[in-house]
Amino acid sequence: MRRPFIAGNWKMNTDSNSGPELVKGIAAGLTDIDSVDVAVIPPFVYIPAAVEAAASSKIAVGAQDMYFEDKGAFTGEISTAMLKDVGCSYVLCGHSERRHVIGETDELINKKVIAAISGGLLPILCVGELLEEREAGKTDEVNERQVKAGFAGLSADKAAAVTIAYEPVWAIGTGVTATPDQAQEVHAKIRKLVAELYDENLASQMRIQYGGSAKPGNAAELMSQPDIDGLLVGGASLKAEDFLGIINASA
Repeated sequence: MRRPFIAGNWKMNTDSNSGPELVKGIAAGLTDIDSVDVAVIPPFVYIPAAVEAAASSKIAVGAQDMYFEDKGAFTGEISTAMLKDVGCSYVLCGHSERRHVIGETDELINKKVIAAISGGLLPILCVGELLEEREAGKTDEVNERQVKAGFAGLSADKAAAVTIAYEPVWAIGTGVTATPDQAQEVHAKIRKLVAELYDENLASQMRIQYGGSAKPGNAAELMSQPDIDGLLVGGASLKAEDFLGIINASA
């Protein structure tokens, strides 16, 4: 049985006051919930404050991105060692905004996944199609390419550290959510692909999150699908009440 995993990606939001207060509010609502893994993913500059606020709670802290080199002349970048040093456990790799706004390639994202695992972080590999790709019937083609590229060069042992997040780009921040059936269909195909790349055992254990306008009102129905193991939450993770509603619906 795969343990549900709910992660809140704060993106470029919160500040030095609201971030820790948000973590404390979430922590206060988790005291009776033991069946769900929970993480918050703040902007880089607020990670230490989030880690401090999450101390003695069930909340893990992740980062929104990282670079694949250990150190050096890479102005503006953050290494795995730096993230570990300030208390991170998870890191997003290849979020759709990194792919389609910043311009990250499959090859770069693969380097980040490999570096994250080598550095002791748990990567959340984000994959998903644009609206025009879905309308052109290329959903499976896009996700297969991104999954294969993301796992390139990884042994089964290392691949086991990865969580996949399927996030249809047309459903991120738009208020439009893939229907549970649409999401389940893609999740099942991604799991089948992992089995083909590795084996059935690894595929059956790997958690695949859904990301795309998840909220308290649709979380339970999404999480009831057999291949949806968690949610990567955007806007609804910025209010403790909403995020806790999602977690409770997933418990």
